[in-house]
Amino acid sequence: MQTSRLTAEHHIFRETLRTFIQKEIVPHIEDWEEKGEIDRNIWKKMGAMGFMGLNYPETYGGLELDFYYSMIFCEELSHCFSGGFAISALVIQYMSAPYLLKYGSEELKTRYLKPVIAGELISAVAITEPGAGSDVKQIKTTAVREGDDYIVNGSKTFITNGYYGDFFITAVKTAPDQGSKGISLLLIDRNAIGVTANKIKKLGWHASDTAELGFDNVRVPASQLIGTEGEGFHYLMNGLQLERLTAAIHSLATADSALKYTLDYISQRDVFGKKVQEFQSIRHRIAQMVADMATTKAFVQQCCDLQNRNEYAVQECSIAKLQASELAVQVINQCIQLFGGYGFTEDYKIARLYRDVRVGTIIGGTSEIMLEIIAKITIDKVNYSSNIAGSK
Repeated sequence: MQTSRLTAEHHIFRETLRTFIQKEIVPHIEDWEEKGEIDRNIWKKMGAMGFMGLNYPETYGGLELDFYYSMIFCEELSHCFSGGFAISALVIQYMSAPYLLKYGSEELKTRYLKPVIAGELISAVAITEPGAGSDVKQIKTTAVREGDDYIVNGSKTFITNGYYGDFFITAVKTAPDQGSKGISLLLIDRNAIGVTANKIKKLGWHASDTAELGFDNVRVPASQLIGTEGEGFHYLMNGLQLERLTAAIHSLATADSALKYTLDYISQRDVFGKKVQEFQSIRHRIAQMVADMATTKAFVQQCCDLQNRNEYAVQECSIAKLQASELAVQVINQCIQLFGGYGFTEDYKIARLYRDVRVGTIIGGTSEIMLEIIAKITIDKVNYSSNIAGSK
């Protein structure tokens, strides 16, 4: 099923991207998963193809395309059987670099955004802390102004691209006594004096680097402040909708890849004298998965329509992220069951998908947070749009 908004150009782009993924990415996935590191050259190759700047202005090296190209990008990357690689790419283009585009100075865009789009620099977004996950207001990392610099102290955790990345869009407290009004965004270079990074061993996403970051009296030029001091919380809240939507697309596409992989397996596997796919109970289970995924995909595509129109759709993106991530876990859980004992081995990619998909209900705001956002809008009549100041 495809959204009616897709044109012949969109379909050509999908085929071009799919061919690139099969040639330049898939052959290296096993190696990247084993090493826990993605070869940096792939970002340069993707940059050369324009894949790292689909929605970005031509001024900075982007292609300035509509959001449906990004939808396709998220979908196709999610079929490479590595959530780790997919999330690294999504973090760069949709979860960190957008803050530079929307709020960064021209100097920062020239020094950092252009190289990101070209695939020469790897970006990350550093928000989560050991004591502050979804509750951004509770972050403790401070940035104290000292002349032309900020002095940053604190720590972050669960930062994708935090170990091998080149810089972080970092949430800091510039006025700790002012609540959300005291949060700002700073661009901090990975190699700045006082920055440390430790790799985190994870259940899944093995190809991606996830790190704990430490900031010990890190001196950051005031020119690397992103936007206006004290507006960081509003910037983050505005950016989370894109993050959650791309996460929803990724979860659903991962489930789709798992189902296709499973269908191929059960069409060949013999049990009790017939193919696994011939058992009615299994046929009906597959049919229900297809139906559930189709209805969820239709809603996610509606959210893509809203994103393409630059609408601030908090409730819709929260629902999409909630439903897609939870459904993906359910689907892949059922898929691995159909592999029997083989599904519990590393010989079949379904085991990796099973590990990788689980974090979808946690990243970008847990399912519980999504439910609370939806409840606040529905029951408490909270209007998030009117609460977001300084958004663009």
